[in-house]
Amino acid sequence: MLLYYHNYHILNILMSKMDNLKTKSKKTLAKSGVKNVVLVDGVRTPFLLSGTTYADLMPHDLARAALQGLLKRTGLPKDAVDYIVYGTVIQEVKTSNVAREAALGAGFSDKTPAHTVTMACISSNQAMTTAVGLIAAGQCDAVVAGGVEFMSDVPIRHSRKMRKTMLSLNKAKTLGARLSLLGSIRLAHLSPELPAVAEFSTAETMGHSADRLAAAFGVSRLEQDEFALRSHKLAKKAQDSELLSDVISFKVPGRDIVSKDNGIRPATMEQMAKLKPAFIKPHGTVTAANSSFLTDGASAVLIMSEEKALAMGYKPKAYLRDFVYVSQDPKDQLLLGPTYATPKVLEKSGLTLNDIDVFEFHEAFAGQIMANLKAMESDWFGQTYMGRKTKVGAPPMEKFNTWGGSLSLGHPFAATGCRLVTTVAHRLQKEGGQYGLVAACAAGGQGHAMVIEAYPQ
Repeated sequence: MLLYYHNYHILNILMSKMDNLKTKSKKTLAKSGVKNVVLVDGVRTPFLLSGTTYADLMPHDLARAALQGLLKRTGLPKDAVDYIVYGTVIQEVKTSNVAREAALGAGFSDKTPAHTVTMACISSNQAMTTAVGLIAAGQCDAVVAGGVEFMSDVPIRHSRKMRKTMLSLNKAKTLGARLSLLGSIRLAHLSPELPAVAEFSTAETMGHSADRLAAAFGVSRLEQDEFALRSHKLAKKAQDSELLSDVISFKVPGRDIVSKDNGIRPATMEQMAKLKPAFIKPHGTVTAANSSFLTDGASAVLIMSEEKALAMGYKPKAYLRDFVYVSQDPKDQLLLGPTYATPKVLEKSGLTLNDIDVFEFHEAFAGQIMANLKAMESDWFGQTYMGRKTKVGAPPMEKFNTWGGSLSLGHPFAATGCRLVTTVAHRLQKEGGQYGLVAACAAGGQGHAMVIEAYPQ
């Protein structure tokens, strides 16, 4: 019986390969001796503007909701998961390993290990590729990866001098020592330290960097507003057409059931033009309308070896193929990750830009996206900074972020990567394409790109 069961699923794999050959004109990216790793499914909570319906929750609440949504969507037995990896950027100190706390809260076996990674805006990309590595190495067959960000409540610290005084007070053994320490406190010590979306190495906010980058590539305010409006219009159309099927409904304790992203707000060019620069005043071009907004949300994906997925009766959505991470100067090239990562991942896969049917790039700022597209179209940039003979080439807009992007859907830092990959899988299914490409920039001057191949229908 066991032999029959094994042979039956081997036959399934062979038939899927034959389907692939029959229905696709392009080659498959399967590699000899390397396990096929598949995306079985992916979900996310609605992405909400910070300070709205999720305001009273904690990060692990959102992560737990995403994990429970994934279990419900896939019918996955909780003890079938070998490992859980989650990304987060701004950590809640009470749940520093949010992967573990969320997994326990979602009802996963307490025997399932879980760890948390951080890599700024590509934290859940890192979680997913960690899962791919664990499966490819034969360590695991089924891994859940995801990401969560909760900007409604971020850790605000006392000043360093105040912290040192408080720690010393805790150790003081006599009343005199305590009184002496209390007497040393000055009004300036009470100033809190607020977290900022800024580079430690340059002390520059990301919005400031985006503004300088847009100026360096000659991206006008008009171009940025037009791109942002495009993102909102496409997101609204996708939402109304029920294409955003990765979004799960979530009953917020003590509040309403949320089932839609709430940051999608198509305005008019006239309304957007009235906004003042947000970072470089008064002549900057980056505004609140052409930037991604502070967002709360969580995502989760089920990643498996193809053999295990078929053995459990799943029909995967896509193969996760080649991926790369890149790193540049965090001052002048902070947000150019997609420009550097895209040609590297294409070369690794043996593909060209023309082979890609679906592009999903993270939209941190409209100016950042437009600067990347201009850099990719520049022979001078390719030759001067990338050591190439010619330009990278920019994705055609008819294939680019056609269901909206981070500017409109929202950007919970660590959760966006899973949204990008799941969206590629869904767009490939809907549009009948074979290859998709995800690319994203991240703080620290880092970036990521991954090639996703559609699973045979």
